[in-house]
Parts: sequence; structure tokens; C-alpha cells
Amino acid sequence: AKTGEGLCSIFSPSFVQWDAMTFFSESVISQMFRTLDKDEIPVNDGIDLLQLVLNFETKDPLILSCVLTNVSALFPFVTYRPEYLPQVLSKLFASVTFEVIEESKAPRTRAVKNVRRHACSSIIKMCRDYPQLVLPNFEMLYNHVKQLLSNELLLTQMEKCALMEALVLISNQFKDYERQKAFLEELMAPVAGLWLSPEMQRVLSDPEAFISYVGADNKIADPVLEDPSGLNRSRISFCVYTILGVVKRARWPAVPEEAKAGGFLVGYMPSGSPIYRNPCTEQVLKLLDNLLALIRTHNNLYMPEMVARLGETFAKALDMLEVEKNAILGLPQPLLELYDSPVYKTVLERMQGFFCTLYDNCFHILGNVGPSMQQDFYTVEGLATQLLSSAFVNLNNIPDYRLRVFVKPLVLSCPSEYYETLVCPMLGPLFTYLHVRLSQKWQVINQRSMLCEDDAADDNPESQEMLEEQLVRLLTREVMDLITVCCVSKKGVEHNTTAAVDGDDDEAMATEVTPPASAELTELGKCLMKQEDVCTALLITAYTSLSWKDTLSCQRTTTQLCWPLLKQVLPGNLLPDAVSWFFTSVLKGLQTHGQHDGCMAALVHLAFQIYEALRPRYTELKAVMEQIPDIQRDSLEQFDSKLLNPTLQKVADKRRKDHFKRLITGCIGKPLGEQFRKEVHIRNLPSLFKKVKPSLETDVLENEDGEGLTALFEP
Repeated sequence: AKTGEGLCSIFSPSFVQWDAMTFFSESVISQMFRTLDKDEIPVNDGIDLLQLVLNFETKDPLILSCVLTNVSALFPFVTYRPEYLPQVLSKLFASVTFEVIEESKAPRTRAVKNVRRHACSSIIKMCRDYPQLVLPNFEMLYNHVKQLLSNELLLTQMEKCALMEALVLISNQFKDYERQKAFLEELMAPVAGLWLSPEMQRVLSDPEAFISYVGADNKIADPVLEDPSGLNRSRISFCVYTILGVVKRARWPAVPEEAKAGGFLVGYMPSGSPIYRNPCTEQVLKLLDNLLALIRTHNNLYMPEMVARLGETFAKALDMLEVEKNAILGLPQPLLELYDSPVYKTVLERMQGFFCTLYDNCFHILGNVGPSMQQDFYTVEGLATQLLSSAFVNLNNIPDYRLRVFVKPLVLSCPSEYYETLVCPMLGPLFTYLHVRLSQKWQVINQRSMLCEDDAADDNPESQEMLEEQLVRLLTREVMDLITVCCVSKKGVEHNTTAAVDGDDDEAMATEVTPPASAELTELGKCLMKQEDVCTALLITAYTSLSWKDTLSCQRTTTQLCWPLLKQVLPGNLLPDAVSWFFTSVLKGLQTHGQHDGCMAALVHLAFQIYEALRPRYTELKAVMEQIPDIQRDSLEQFDSKLLNPTLQKVADKRRKDHFKRLITGCIGKPLGEQFRKEVHIRNLPSLFKKVKPSLETDVLENEDGEGLTALFEP
């Protein structure tokens, strides 16, 4: 069970034993620290075990990964013996630069990459969970990181930035704004020098220059070994990784008194909540313009004329990675190949990984910069215009797998004072565009079964269609979730749909689902609904999505979004055609999703709410009801008369809803197995054998012995 180099595989007895011990130590030690009193914890035994693990040396990446996990599991014992911290740090830093064969030119295998990443993650976790413990060793840690960073080729960009993140986490414990700001300025000086250089500004703002700089227009003779522009790509990645790490990790003290004493407090909001300043703000704002330029350039790479400029080797550089496809389709990764194969086998895969990671990280920065820098970011002059002209350009050419809805964290952390100037100008056009895009995508999916297109260019059109459909579903869920988060506050009500929403199985739906009565529009939702074009886009998107073939999205939208949005416009004068369209959209949703109990319950409830609220003002709803197949007109008249006559005694809500459900049964979709079933009616057939009933010759109250039922009552 060894690999070609004599190292362990996942089936080797040595690895299996280490893996079992690792699982045991992770499970037991964490529970022990949670449940036992301080004086009951076996500190000496734990430290002895930690010492054995620290002294263990191996060149096998799989076993070393288990060793690192054991170090992390045993680390809580170091809180009792801080003198062991330098040994732990030395072990972790040695693993950060781990190689099976020193100074090898061959690409690192995934197992080696995992060890190095594991060591970086362990350092970050240690600095995040035990910052006060690590703080006295900050200078030693800082010097060690600077030494590693001085060699540009020793670490990957992600590894460099992971170590810098660890330093930033410890710097949060300075609790001194000026000291932390000076440290971050020193830490980011190399990044700022590179990012703001004239050459980099030219590269980041011009798609053609960018393609040339990263080497995507080259024709490579040896796609495995030759990569002349790899260093250029790594420099861009390093800058973006560093900005993201600092934005994510730099924070003011959580305790208000400490924040005030350290100089982080700058004032108070009108509501009375404190306003803090982040020590990284000044550094990040300097780099923001070039970051937005990079995002604009990256979006423009998908223009047909830019795609045509890619070299022959990199014609598919902007395509999805195989690992992304497998994740979207829910396919497991082949375990046997994972550890021995290089992370990227060819320069094309490296280029694909570069574009994918760079794009994601840029939008992660935009998502994190709002919560991190708060008012310092939201008050940037012309921010809405800058975002619209960078993150939202050329969206038509960007494929679904790269369309990132990054605005959720940006919006959630935005103070209400900036809704009118920043959020609404940004979300209005975005929601309108997303509605048009999703409608077109679902129209293609719905018509696909009726079209017969011979696409000879595609090797496997069925799997491609499946991938595209799943991407549209995922994008739909993200968009509907974004609209819900922006517009609806749930007021702490527990939803019956939790199990369905959290699960991966679209069929696993709750059977009793009703929209929460207390769901109201947020302040942002009310602000958006005041603008007629945005209001129209939100309503049309929400109600059109009910008939899109994604059960999970339909149930979420029905239970959380549709009624609060419609309720906001009820006081106004809705056009009769609009009212009919809303009601018809819900009935179409029932036709599409009625076979799922959870969706059916939610959609019936929504249709009932709309009909009860609007039928007294709009007779057009009755005309819609009359078009439902097999509807009983007399029953409809009876329902309407009770609804429209306020003098009649109100029937219980459940009985009214059951009556309404019987009326609309004709439009509720059935499972495929029942749709074309022929009803078989079997008449009662005569019996083959006729039983003869015995005749009673004697009175049941008397018998031959004279002991009948009457004898029971005699004294």
C-alpha cells in the first residue's frame, strides 16, 4: 500500500493507525476541556503527549498531516505551560516549508500542498483562538515570517498571506490604534509598492496589457514545465491575497471600553451606536482604485474580442475547473488520485486556477470591506458609481459560474443613512438585470425539451445541459436569497422550512408550511419599494420565480418573500391586469410544484391570502378562478358570497382555506406517475358463494336447560 516513492497511501497500515489516533485525540481532548474542571485536567500527561508528538519526525506527508492535527488538538494544554509555545511554533513553521525532496523542481503533489496548507491553518487557528497566549512571542513570530517572505519562491502566495493573516490577528491584541496602524503599514509596504507601481496600474486597467502580463496570450511548447509568466501572476495573487487577509482580520477591540481607550472610537451614530475606525482603513483605501480597475478588467476579459486574444495553449483559460464542475454536480473527488497527483498538472490548469481564484478573491474583498471599514468605506466619494462601473460591467458576457452576488455582506453592514445614496442606486439596476437574465435562462430550460438541436461541437451535450441547469438553479437561489435578505425581516420567527432549506435534497419538503405572519419589510426593503422600477423588478422576479423548476427556491420565495412584497403595494391602486397576473403566477407555481407537499401548502396559502385580500376590490380574480379546470361554479359562488358579505358570520380560517383548496384542485400539479393514469372503476360483482343465515328456532333468552340471559339477573 505504498506509493511510487515509498510513501504511505491512504490504505497503508501506518496511516490508518495515525488517522485513528488523530480522530480519537480530536474528539476526546476538546470534550475534556469543555466538561472537566480546571483542576481535573491531566495537564502533565497532556504535555508529555504533546512533547512526544513534537519530537516525532517524518518525511511522509500523510502522516505529517496527522501529526499536525494532533499538535492542534493538544495545544490547549500549552495554555497551562506557555513555555512550550516556541516548540509548537517551530514545528508548525518547519511544516510550512515542507518538501518530500528538498529543492525539487517537480510540481508539488496534493499531499505536500495539504501539509503546508494545514500548517498555515494551524498557525492562523492558534492566533485566532489564543491571541493573548501568542502575544508575548509576537516579535519572534514576526521575524520568522519576515525571513520566510524574503525568499519570493519559498512559499506560495496563499501560504505567505496565511502567515500575514496570523500576524494581523495577533496585532488586534495591541488594543492601540496608532501602534496597530503603524504595524499594518509596515506589513503592507511591499504590497503597496508593487500594487501602486506605474507598470501595475497600466496592467490592471487594460485588458490587453493584463492578458500579456499574465502570459495568457503565449503559445507554450511544453505545457507541463514551461511557464514564463508564472512570477507575474504570483505577484498579482500576492497583492490580492494580502488585501483580503488584512481586510478580513484587522479589527478594533470587541470590548467598548478597550476600544475607546485604544483610540478606535471616533463618534456615535444618531441611534447612539458607536462608530469605530479600523487601523487598516488608510492602507486599504489607497489600494481600492486599482482593485476596482482589476475587477473591471477581469469582467472585460469575457468580451469576445478579448477571448480571441488568448493564446492557443490558453484558449480555455476562462473555462471552469474540473473541481468546480464536480462540486456543482455533487460528484465526489477520486480519493486515490488526490495525494500523488500535482495540484495543477499543466500550465493551462494553473492559468485556470489563477483566473478563478483571483476573481473570487476580488469579490470577497468587496464583500468584506463594508463590515470591516464601515463608514470609512461607505462615505467614499462616488462609491456607487465606481462599483457600477467596475463590478457590474459586461455582465452579459460573464458566464453563470463567474457571476458573483457579492453585495449581501456589503448591504447588510451598510448604515441606513447610505441606503439612498449607495445601496438603492446599486441594487436597482442589479435586480432589474438579474430578473431579465434569469427569465431568459429559465425560458431556455423550459423550451429545451421541445427543441431538437444537433450540437455536434459538444462532446457530451447531455452532461453540459445538466451542468448549465444546475448553475441556473444555484444562481436563482443566490438571487432570491439576496432579495429576501435585503427586503424582509423575520423578527426571530422560527420557520417550519428550516430542515428543508438546510438540507441538500430538494424533495425533502415540510408538509405544513405557512408564511410567517410577522414577516415585514426592512427599512432597506421599504426604500427599494419606493422606487417604481425597482419595485416592479422585485415583484415580477419574486412571482415569476414561482413557476421556475427549482422546488427549493419556490418554497423559500413563497414562504418568505412574496406576501410581504405584495402587501407593501396593496394600499395603492394596482391595475386589474397586474392583480390578475400575481394571482395567475401563484396558480402557475401550483401547476409546476403542486406535487411537492411543502410547496403546495405554501402556494395554496399564498393564493388564499391574495384572493381574500383583493377579491373584494377586483372582480377579475373571479374570472381567473373560473378558468381553473373542473372548478365547481356553485361552490365558487358560495365561497365568494361568504367572502363579500360582511354581515355573514365568519367561518373558521382553516375551513375557509380547505374550501379554497378544493376550488383550485384542478390546477395543482400531480406527480408524473399519476398524470396520465387511467381511472379504473370496478363495479361490485355478485358473490360466488351465498352464505345461508342460520334461523333462530328458540328464544335467545331461553334454552333447553332454562339458563338463559334472565338467569344472570336472578337473586
